[in-house]
Amino acid sequence: MARIETPKRIRGTQDIFGDEQRRFARVLAAFDHVRRLYGFQRVDVPVFESTAVFARSLGETTDVVSKEMYTFEDRGGDSLTLRPEFTAGIARAYLTEGWQQYAPLKLATAGPVFRYERPQKGRFRQFHQIDAEVIGAAEPAADVELLVFADQLLRELGISDGVTLQLNTLGDAETRDAWRAALITHFGQHKGDLSAESQDRLERNPLRILDTKDPGDRPIADAAPDIDAYLTSEAGAFFESVTRGLDAAGVAWTRNARLVRGLDYYRHTAFEFVTDRLGAQGTVLAGGRYDGLIGALGGNETPGVGWAAGVERLAMLIDEPAAERIDAVIVPMGEAAELRATGILADLRRAGIAADMAFKGNMKRRLAKADAQGARFAIILGDDELAKGVAAVKALGAGTQDEVPFGDLARVLSA
Repeated sequence: MARIETPKRIRGTQDIFGDEQRRFARVLAAFDHVRRLYGFQRVDVPVFESTAVFARSLGETTDVVSKEMYTFEDRGGDSLTLRPEFTAGIARAYLTEGWQQYAPLKLATAGPVFRYERPQKGRFRQFHQIDAEVIGAAEPAADVELLVFADQLLRELGISDGVTLQLNTLGDAETRDAWRAALITHFGQHKGDLSAESQDRLERNPLRILDTKDPGDRPIADAAPDIDAYLTSEAGAFFESVTRGLDAAGVAWTRNARLVRGLDYYRHTAFEFVTDRLGAQGTVLAGGRYDGLIGALGGNETPGVGWAAGVERLAMLIDEPAAERIDAVIVPMGEAAELRATGILADLRRAGIAADMAFKGNMKRRLAKADAQGARFAIILGDDELAKGVAAVKALGAGTQDEVPFGDLARVLSA
């Protein structure tokens, strides 16, 4: 008979277990804790959407849409896409589910996202993000709220040291249009000296040339005009309000005048939390204000601001969490003891006590299982204990042992 070959894990995906899972869970737990402190409601949106949701929001010409999306036609002939990010799906839900009545909304979500790109350290084709959004608030206080939230999350995870908040303004629509025209003029004068990728961006998305990684393009990008020369008084005042709010909240920041977002619906604040501990993949959390996004999806013009962070990248930076421990392991010896232990185990768990049963091997091996699980107690049951209606409770740290009536086990173990 031919040997059955087990299908392999798909490249760019991961099976998360053990220490990796504990790190992963630690990030999600910290995020959930901080979002509660800041009054952000948890929301969940579909893993797949109509392709138009992402094509309209991310832009047909972006790399994400043109190269990285997992798009397929379903049996009904509709074009669907696995979400490459959260914001577009949340904006779609805001419009289609009537959430406008609750605005301004502070929302938080987490889960898998999908991008077809070359897997590398900290980057997968199915990866996980945490995401926070404020929709319906045009005030700079919303930007400050999100940035302080992000800063506190990084502190909660113990990774704020060595992480820098880089901040920039993209101005309002008038500012952006004037700056974009100036950039097109500047880069057009040096078009022949630009790389093929930057020449392509000049036609489609000239702001993206500013963050080029091509060493030949950098001197031209560095000589490009700054946005500050084109800021309207309103846009300048908005950015000043954000920076003053961060200062008041004790959040350190640094200006990065080359930090951009290429799509036209981005406005005002753009930001990244950056570390040097992950090599080239240095951004651990990023976001910005997207006042034009909901209008691009067919709704009324609605302000919005948000950020996302990769769970895997954050998990790589945190200290190894302690392994989960349980309170007690029941060690039954004999068939009758095992049956009685099943009932005791259920009672202990219903009383909120983390417990397990060691039912394989000799006494020494069963006690070793209890020790390996970090249990505080081993509950030993044999014929003698059953006859007396007690369990032998061994405190594994102290090495002491006492007989405890079955009815008192939960109370004793909880003490």
